[in-house]
Amino acid sequence: MSKRSSVALGTILKQSVKVARHPWIAGRLAALEKEKFLFSFLNPQAETGHARSIRQLSIRITDVCNLRCHTCGQWGDQGFLHGCDLKDLKKKEISPERYLALLEDLARHGHRPSVYLWGGEPTMYKGWLEIIERATELRMPTSIATNATRVAAAADRLAAAPMFLLQMSIDGHSAETHNAARPSAGGGDNHKVVQEALSAIKEAKKAHKTQLPLVAALTTISSANVHHLVDIYEAYKDRVDLFVYYLSWWIDEKSAKAHDEDFTRRFGFTPKLHWGWVGDWTIKDHETLNKQLAEVQRRSKGWNNPPVNIIPNVAGVDSLREYYTNHESTFGYNQCISIYQAVELDSNGDMSPCRDYHDYIVGNVRDHTITELWNSESYRRFRASLHTEGLMPSCTRCCGLMGY
Repeated sequence: MSKRSSVALGTILKQSVKVARHPWIAGRLAALEKEKFLFSFLNPQAETGHARSIRQLSIRITDVCNLRCHTCGQWGDQGFLHGCDLKDLKKKEISPERYLALLEDLARHGHRPSVYLWGGEPTMYKGWLEIIERATELRMPTSIATNATRVAAAADRLAAAPMFLLQMSIDGHSAETHNAARPSAGGGDNHKVVQEALSAIKEAKKAHKTQLPLVAALTTISSANVHHLVDIYEAYKDRVDLFVYYLSWWIDEKSAKAHDEDFTRRFGFTPKLHWGWVGDWTIKDHETLNKQLAEVQRRSKGWNNPPVNIIPNVAGVDSLREYYTNHESTFGYNQCISIYQAVELDSNGDMSPCRDYHDYIVGNVRDHTITELWNSESYRRFRASLHTEGLMPSCTRCCGLMGY
């Protein structure tokens, strides 16, 4: 059986009390994890590319971002959005009204997925709060991945909704480390913004007498912070509910070229977006990384300590070295099932099966609903190819495979 990415049991147990007042959230998340574990049994038509219920609606709601994080495939060192005109990107965005209509259509067709907003920086999209509020009303658990911009001002509405999960990027224990990993495009201090957001969320939850949204600290491991993972845990353990440490997604030139050839053979055109993830941010000091990860896991033990999730779940010096030096290693993650469960929408409305490398487009939600495209011929063709022919070269370092 292929290895599946899943939420650690300790995380589930520690957070269960906090979502007890909202059993529908737990039910949606349980259905997702159940289908991951029982995928082969529940998807007898998988080889034809046919999928069942939509479990997650992932919306890259805007491409605009106020940071230039080094490990980002969009605006980072080699990001595929470099050279794009910001005004043009904004003009192409889907309207909030259209997103609300799409949510209504999903509900009418019996789909109540979790709704995940990301970007760019999703809070720089005008209607992000309205989408969260309506999705929650429709009993769709909502989450966002944000650099904390505008979160403080929105804290009251997030707690009132309530939003399920606030995922905040935190790459350093200090302003120096954090801002070095996540520099601002305009010279701002993102570390300060994070502190203000955490304080505002804490006060809003207290005012509304709720433990939601859960706050997750997302740390992308890089050369800038590999020596400070324990420091990050200690600096934020009293203000967040859980920690997620990403080993970081990356591609080397050899695998990128191989992906060009394989993708072109399968689908008849050459992809481009995976080249944005070619970079030199991979970790070289594997012993330090292993010690840091082992220590944060040790400190997370105990019921009152926030849990730690390492994505992908790779441990040990030899395995970590393999992860960062051999792009072909899959560590047992050899089947992509996110393409059977999750919808990926780009900011311009393009719908793609692929979470990180979304060159393959099945249609646009300006012209179609999500439910119309979900099992369309082009969608099924992509799923069937990965199911029968196996992974493509870029897939081995994709969050859709190892982190979904």
